[in-house]
Amino acid sequence: MRRPPPRPKDRSPKPKKASATGGATKSPTHGATGRPTSGATKSPTHSATERPTNGATHGATKSPTNGATERPTNGATHGATKSSIDGANDSKATTAERILAAAEDLFCATGFEGVSVRDIADRAGTQKALVFYHFASKEDLFGAVLARYYESHRRALEGAMSAGGDVRQRMHGLVDAYLDFMAENARYALLVQAQLSHPATHPLVEKSFGPLYHFIERVLVEVAPREGPAAARELFVTFSGAVISWCTYAPLLSRVWGGDLLSPPLLEERRAHLHWLVNLMLDDLAREAKPAAKPAARRRSKSF
Repeated sequence: MRRPPPRPKDRSPKPKKASATGGATKSPTHGATGRPTSGATKSPTHSATERPTNGATHGATKSPTNGATERPTNGATHGATKSSIDGANDSKATTAERILAAAEDLFCATGFEGVSVRDIADRAGTQKALVFYHFASKEDLFGAVLARYYESHRRALEGAMSAGGDVRQRMHGLVDAYLDFMAENARYALLVQAQLSHPATHPLVEKSFGPLYHFIERVLVEVAPREGPAAARELFVTFSGAVISWCTYAPLLSRVWGGDLLSPPLLEERRAHLHWLVNLMLDDLAREAKPAAKPAARRRSKSF
């Protein structure tokens, strides 16, 4: 009998037995220290510690904490910080300003007595309780409105007086500033005029009006005496009345004259009239300030 041919030898490499140490070598630990190229090798530990450039772990690296401590220019934490600090302060200031603006509009339109705190809150788009949070009472709010108006008025006049020039130039500048300011704030002339018939609000008006009056009186004392028909206080009434009456009579006289008294042409006409009054006043004061000329002594003729 013929023998069967021998089997060919298996020349493929036999698998090596993996020891515990070897297995651990090719474990995620090996991946973290050797070649982290795929799969579980790119473990969270590797991504977070070696190359945090991509993947979910990188996203977690730029956390709100990182954004807040390293580059506080973006991120939810930075936004929350800004809104909780700056935003709260801005909101508080804006609410108070809205209340003050609403009160200003309503008081000038209907007077102090015709406005309620509820009206002001509704106009400002806020709650009545917030009005009392920012202002103790309606009287306190009315005083704040007047204080802002008279302070602005005083600053406008101070600016005119600081422009320089001789006395005549500064007096003309004062009148210009007074007319310009009142023309822009004519509704306040009506408001104050209306409050004169309500003695209960006189202290509120006086508190803010007083400093403005004393400022103007000190300016006029430079050219006028303190007492008498040409006193500084008399000049204040003359010139302030000439401007304020123009504003309070504007609604009526505009219809009678057929033209808006607060329009540029009629305002310039009023301005020219006021400058004429200033010149009359200064010229008359200058004449009175000159010493009276002594009569010339008569020469005696010699008698023979």
